[in-house]
Amino acid sequence: MIEADGAVAGEDLVAKVETLARLYAAARAGFQRDEAEAGIARARLGEALTGALLAREQSEADARVLALAGYRAAAAGHTRPRRRSRLDARLDKALEKLRSLGRALVIARSGLWDSEAGGLRAMAAYARRGPDPAVQPAALFDQAWYVAGRPDLAASRGCPLTHYLVHGAAEGASPHPLFDGAFYAQRNAADLARTGLGPLEHFVRLGAAQGRDPHPLFSLEHYVRQAPDLVASGANPLRHYLDQGWRRGLSPHPLFAHDFYVAQMAAAGAPEGPPLVHYIVSGSAAGLKPHPLFDPLWYGAEYPDVGESRLEPLSHYVIAGGAEGRHPGPWFDAQRYAALRGERLEPGRNLLVDYLQGGAWEIAEPAPGRVELDLLGALAKSAGMTPLEHWARREGT
Repeated sequence: MIEADGAVAGEDLVAKVETLARLYAAARAGFQRDEAEAGIARARLGEALTGALLAREQSEADARVLALAGYRAAAAGHTRPRRRSRLDARLDKALEKLRSLGRALVIARSGLWDSEAGGLRAMAAYARRGPDPAVQPAALFDQAWYVAGRPDLAASRGCPLTHYLVHGAAEGASPHPLFDGAFYAQRNAADLARTGLGPLEHFVRLGAAQGRDPHPLFSLEHYVRQAPDLVASGANPLRHYLDQGWRRGLSPHPLFAHDFYVAQMAAAGAPEGPPLVHYIVSGSAAGLKPHPLFDPLWYGAEYPDVGESRLEPLSHYVIAGGAEGRHPGPWFDAQRYAALRGERLEPGRNLLVDYLQGGAWEIAEPAPGRVELDLLGALAKSAGMTPLEHWARREGT
């Protein structure tokens, strides 16, 4: 009897275990089904978000093109064509020897002087003050910057702006940190030869209105899109940035993140001023980063030939390094990104700029060995910032 009762109890226990097993299997199947459905929903939402982000970036690209076209149309009325012959060059050299009045005439003939700052008398008063770094002419010319690079001029009584017009421009000198004379001359060699104008004179008279960039790190297309008032006024974008654009938080280039750099300036105790000027003059050498995904010290150490080129690292990357497939920093693998983009990548396009302007939403993992970021989480936390940039900002703090 006891054995029978034990057998019945054992059978009941087995039945209970089997029932629990069936319930567990059903629950597991239900959980897996719910998880799969949730995964499909997330994937669909991710696809929808990716499509929306790609559409947004395409709209931005179209807007940049239209803004620059609108600016060029508005600025066309501000152009001041001029041909500078060999006779003009000889005349300027002769005028330079006539001290303040002759030098004022050289400046007046160039068209660089701001007409609202006075006429020939104001130019002569400026010329009389010589190479004092504290003096700033009413022109797109940084006297302290120019004099610092010309010790021979600093020891003379010469007029820096006149010196640039008569000598410096032909020698490839740069009149301002944000105007790279050699870069502009190389990019616009045919027009300079045709007009006989020096780089800065060409830019002020014609180049800016035609949408020509004054520096590797100043993109008129990128900048004008952020300043609708420029599209209406046709004013010089570089002057606009120096006078007010930087105070409004406008970015001069896709690879120069204004807010990110200004925070570094503040942490370093740097005086207030145009961030891009600070970066070029001292920030790059000090290791300040222009963008979360570009590290100038890392780039220079990784590619020693950059130092031999005498180019600032980001300028080197924009002019040459990006096209050569070099990595801009430890966060971005250029070769992997190019492979992931494949035929969708526009030939000759800078890889990092491509990533920031839409490519981020067409690839899965931007760098090998990095944990792939959750798209929705990154967007929620970074307000539309690309995942890799968000991650670099977070990890860099």
